Amino acid sequence: MRNGVTGLAMFMMAAMPAAADDGPAVLRVTGNIAGGPASFALDTLRDLPEATLETSTVVTDGTHRFTGFLMRDLLDRVGASGDHVTASALNDYAVDIPVSDFRDYDVIVAYAMDGAPLERADKGPLWIVYPRDDHTELQDIRFDYRWVWQLSGLEIR
Repeated sequence: MRNGVTGLAMFMMAAMPAAADDGPAVLRVTGNIAGGPASFALDTLRDLPEATLETSTVVTDGTHRFTGFLMRDLLDRVGASGDHVTASALNDYAVDIPVSDFRDYDVIVAYAMDGAPLERADKGPLWIVYPRDDHTELQDIRFDYRWVWQLSGLEIR
């Protein structure tokens, strides 16, 4: 605690509309979370513990190194409670993902691939990435639909 403010409270205060020096909001989290809807700038999301993952994807060639944060860390930080997350993208794609995916696997929200920031024109600025090469069950097509690129929103239900 800093000056009587918990880590969750500090993170949620940073989640309010992004200040000019933090950049524009890139992710909105709604639904069953502590403190109500929150919007996050990329710089704020980079304050979460960094996670890296090397894996192949069905939409790129070869294996790539993804850098971001664990989805479960974000859900914990916002005080999420629910069984499902509806992840939505800038192009209006949306898919329901069981929260158990984020507890059972080290699913990350990537903001960089192979050391380069993910750009909006190429799956960025945020991309949900599963550790598919580490678990044969994640190579099932049902999981491929959960790799949301251009991630812009999460609704916790």
